[in-house]
Amino acid sequence: MTTTAGPPDTPTTTAEPPTPTPTSPGPWAQLRPLVLRLHFYAGVLVAPFLLVVSLTGLAYVFSPQLSDLVHGEQLLAPDPAAPARPLDEQVAAAVAALPDGTLADVVAHTDPTRSTAVTFDVAGLPADHQRTVYVDPGSSRVLGTLDTWFGYPPLQTTLDDLHRHLLLGEPGRLYSEAAASWLPVLVVGGLALWFGRRRARRRDLVLPPMQAKPGRARIRGWHAVTALWLTVGLAFISVTGLTWSTYAGERFQAVVTAFDGSTPALSTESVPARPGATPIGVGEAVDRARAAGLVDRLVVTAPAGPGGVYTVAEDADGIPVQRDKVALDPYTGDVLETVLWADYPLLATLTTIGVSAHMGLLFGLPNQLLLAALAVGLLGVLFWGYRMAWLRRPTRAGARLSAPAPRGTIRALTQPMAFLVVLAAVAYGWLAPLFGLSLLAFVLADAALGALAHHHRRTRTRTRP
Repeated sequence: MTTTAGPPDTPTTTAEPPTPTPTSPGPWAQLRPLVLRLHFYAGVLVAPFLLVVSLTGLAYVFSPQLSDLVHGEQLLAPDPAAPARPLDEQVAAAVAALPDGTLADVVAHTDPTRSTAVTFDVAGLPADHQRTVYVDPGSSRVLGTLDTWFGYPPLQTTLDDLHRHLLLGEPGRLYSEAAASWLPVLVVGGLALWFGRRRARRRDLVLPPMQAKPGRARIRGWHAVTALWLTVGLAFISVTGLTWSTYAGERFQAVVTAFDGSTPALSTESVPARPGATPIGVGEAVDRARAAGLVDRLVVTAPAGPGGVYTVAEDADGIPVQRDKVALDPYTGDVLETVLWADYPLLATLTTIGVSAHMGLLFGLPNQLLLAALAVGLLGVLFWGYRMAWLRRPTRAGARLSAPAPRGTIRALTQPMAFLVVLAAVAYGWLAPLFGLSLLAFVLADAALGALAHHHRRTRTRTRP
């Protein structure tokens, strides 16, 4: 039997599956650990400043009512129904009561319940302080004197100083500026973390977890949802507060000047002096200003020496905002120059309105109540934030408080993302220098702590038997 040999068997090979190309995580997946770590540590370290700002701001927002209670004998007219005496007569009574002072300005009220405030420059007072004589408009009787700061009575001045710099002067302003600088970063970072979480229902994003069981999840929900509802108000308070801060305020003024948005001022400084001529009185200056269209409460600044002009400016709080100003010839009362509120640049308009609203003056009691609610809400957010940090505290001997994200989050970013993060930090650090400096201090301290922890680990490894 003959057999025929076939071709040799061909070895079969199995194709290996292609190696998957590694893909970079999405932008939020990269940023989340960095945002989480920054939000945690900044919240723990900056929250004390925000706590003080909230408490002192809550006290200041009702300072007009508190001042009326404390200084009512000077600030309030004894008989609001009595017809007002001539303004020049009231000013003469104030001058007689303070003969050593130099007349600075007079506040002419349209509210019959308020006394007439006549302010003098007096030697020996602190910088920017003056002495104000309060006169009963119905009888021209002097009600008393108070040392004032830009027209604010002592209690209001103290509460303002407490809020701005904790009664520590210029160095104390750093605390409030640091708080205002970090507040937007904390709010934006917190909202990003909150919206970046997966939820079954959208309503859980905007409504507090009423039915949740007690614990970190419930506390986190109240913390985040409250901050969400306060976002616009907190951003407004932060931005307007920074406009007159020490360092960020300088940056803001530089931007305003670059965009020609400065508040316009009267440029007329003096007229030729007329020896022997009788200057007009404060009452006539008010009448001339009202004839020129100025309304409501007016501040009349007296001429500074022979030939100096009168300036009269609207200074009433509330809406509609009025800030018209006129310069008057001290001898004839003629209007030499006018600055109208309608002619303010946009940035100057927004700044004036923003500062007024920040101080609770824009629309009276509702403005004050909104600011008070904002302060109370922020106190709640801070409380819940610290409560979550407390629940993360070490529970065993030798353990240390740690952030919910490990170190090295910036190194885990792709180069383009890291560049954008650094660029954003540098840009905002220029606008708000205290943020930039404190952020740099955080980074250096975190790096030092990381190096120290690494050294301890290596030491333990070497000494382990």
